[in-house]
Amino acid sequence: MKKQLLTSALVLCTLISFAQEKTEKKEIPDGEIFTSTQSVTINGKTISLATETGTVQLRDENDKPIALFGFTHYRKTSANNRPIVFAFNGGPLSASFWLHFGVLGPKRIEINDPSYTKPAPYKVVNNEFSILDKADLVMIDPVGVGFSKPIGDAKWEDFWGVDQDIRSIGLFIEQFIIKTGKMNAPKYLLGESYGTFRNAGLVKHLQDKGIAMNGVIMVSAVFDLQHLLFGPGDDTAYLIHFPTYAATAWYHDRVKNKGESLEAFLDEVRAFTQNEYAPALLKGDQLSTSERNAVAQKLADYSGLSQDFYLKADLRVTNGEYFQELLRDKGLTVGRLDSRFTGINEDLLSQSSLTDPQSDAISPPYISAFKDYLYNDLKVRKDLSYTSTASTRKGFKWDWKHNGNIIWNMQVAVTTLPDMTSAMKRNPDLKILILNGYYDLATVFYGVERSINHMGLDAELKKNIIMKYYEAGHMMYTHIPSMAKFKKDVDEFIDRTSP
Repeated sequence: MKKQLLTSALVLCTLISFAQEKTEKKEIPDGEIFTSTQSVTINGKTISLATETGTVQLRDENDKPIALFGFTHYRKTSANNRPIVFAFNGGPLSASFWLHFGVLGPKRIEINDPSYTKPAPYKVVNNEFSILDKADLVMIDPVGVGFSKPIGDAKWEDFWGVDQDIRSIGLFIEQFIIKTGKMNAPKYLLGESYGTFRNAGLVKHLQDKGIAMNGVIMVSAVFDLQHLLFGPGDDTAYLIHFPTYAATAWYHDRVKNKGESLEAFLDEVRAFTQNEYAPALLKGDQLSTSERNAVAQKLADYSGLSQDFYLKADLRVTNGEYFQELLRDKGLTVGRLDSRFTGINEDLLSQSSLTDPQSDAISPPYISAFKDYLYNDLKVRKDLSYTSTASTRKGFKWDWKHNGNIIWNMQVAVTTLPDMTSAMKRNPDLKILILNGYYDLATVFYGVERSINHMGLDAELKKNIIMKYYEAGHMMYTHIPSMAKFKKDVDEFIDRTSP
């Protein structure tokens, strides 16, 4: 009797366990994809595009489901094995609608660059500058933005960090190219802002898994994040920001001697920064009064600020202070993402700016118009919420640790530059295209130049890095002439690197 009871109990436990497992499996959702047909007309030719938008179930290295991963895939219907571009924005974490609806996809939003765009109705037009005549396109929304979210046992923090982010996007790309038969197609990464920092790590990560990229496209790049931080005792950020301060002053006519062109003017500023400004900061309080006054005067002449302001600042002006000071006399502040943009200065007594005019000017049209396109043209279910930035999620916190950045258990750097360097040295055919906005005060061009000059590449390998410059800001594609140049530069890069 006892044996029968024990057997019955074991059977019952097994059934309960099986039921629990079955219930748990039911609780892990599958991805949901919405299909449509889109089209784009480029150079007078109309291209039909099979389009998928939604999520797929992302699996870990042991095929365990860990996330619903969001994307939009545009595929030319009449072509096989075309190049494929995987694109994402930065943040961290921002959804990909900026690039998607700004320059890459089949439609784009028209804005009043470089000023404010009036409220709806917004104008959405055919994007003649899209890259879809050259390649298929996958717009990626990392976990935390778009429709992407953890499932099963996974948690947000499993994806929110430098290495976590690289791993999950690497898993998605590998699983996607296997599913779509693109493993043997020419492949590209395209990232903007933090997306370039991600790219530098991701290209090596994928290469280590046997997936080599034909090329990587960096839009408004940064590889050493400490370049953006005005840390105590560190003069680097002051130095690398200064040429963009000068470019901004040049644009707003706060420079007396503008020279023949912006490029010629900035060559002069680069030389001053390297040969005079850097040594002056290095001297610290050993700089004589006459030397300090002379350097402060040159800083004033190039930047549009006063000599007195630079002397009071000990020759060190942060970007927030520069935004606020340059046009304070006009009651205006200048943009961080694009210093061509100006806005009303909300506090003329404030030391630093309170807002970014460029972000204020373009965010409503981009977000509203894209969501209208997403739910009506791409046919996404309207009860699904599209998250534009993870900063709105409760508990959002980014883990900045990265393999190689920790020494003696201390975070000594935040950089993926060594990853990109290693990837290039191990794959000498890898090409990098970097697109820089002269008026970008979020990821400054001189910082990119400094990073590249410290990679330790020989002259031949360094030729694989192609630098292009635009008379616009962080999102240079808001400026129509720069958008046309963007298209030309990316087209030539894809043509050059695709067999």
